[in-house]
Amino acid sequence: MDDQASGLRQLISQHSDDLWTSESSVFKKQANKIVRSISVTSGKGGVGKTNVVGNLAVAFSKLGKHVLILDGDLGLANIDILFGVRPVYNIKHVIHGEKKLSEVIINGPENIKIIPGGSGLQGLSNLTHGQRLQLMNEFEQYDEQIDILLIDTGAGISTNITYLNIAAEERIVISTPEPTSITDAYALMKVMYRHHGEKQFKLLVNMATHRKEAEAVYANLNTNLMRFLKNIQLEYIGFIPKDEYISKSVKKQSPVLISYPKSISGRSFLTLAQFILEGSTRESEGTFRSFWTKLMSSL
Repeated sequence: MDDQASGLRQLISQHSDDLWTSESSVFKKQANKIVRSISVTSGKGGVGKTNVVGNLAVAFSKLGKHVLILDGDLGLANIDILFGVRPVYNIKHVIHGEKKLSEVIINGPENIKIIPGGSGLQGLSNLTHGQRLQLMNEFEQYDEQIDILLIDTGAGISTNITYLNIAAEERIVISTPEPTSITDAYALMKVMYRHHGEKQFKLLVNMATHRKEAEAVYANLNTNLMRFLKNIQLEYIGFIPKDEYISKSVKKQSPVLISYPKSISGRSFLTLAQFILEGSTRESEGTFRSFWTKLMSSL
């Protein structure tokens, strides 16, 4: 009896890799694989949010992470412009069952994957139970293929933007030193907290002329939050300096970290990505599928 049990254990050990390997995928099943879903959002437009998403994706990839970007901007598809790509399909075609997710995802630089979103995301709220299950199976296939999901939410405090922020495990709020940008960043966090109970936010100051100016933006926001919305926790994760090379890279339709990697802004994005990866995160069992589950339950 012991010999039979020993032989069975040996057989399982020899073929355990085969049990977890799909012939249709080069990726092996990993136990408890976590996908960090990070929304990048802002209270107003013109703060360089999409530029941050694109360069942060490049930085994560350079640090060895598999990155997928969801273009959640229901208006302009700025991610497409930043990377100089022209998608034929978007998430709408997956939702309607016309295309598989693999046929919609496009390749960007540095092995970055992009899901063109646009107005197609609005169709999620109209799905039947069967359609939702089918869609979940599509998303589940990517759980083992990505490490980080970056969501470009668009700007403002519309319901579509707040729902994307709710579904994400982490939220990066972008503000510039301009007073209107600071006010709108505060308004966004206020809405997220009072209407949806979200308390955790990270602040990135963009287009700052120097470190002290960026820290002053954080101090301003944090002081007001502690005074009027005491339960919100705002973590300052740094700043991206104002840099002429960013505008030059935009004209090239290429992220500054690719066009001008040694520029001050390029180096700052790499430092930012490393800080985010090394920073502590809440205990989570986040997956690509769980992000979509939360998003559809919110709509």
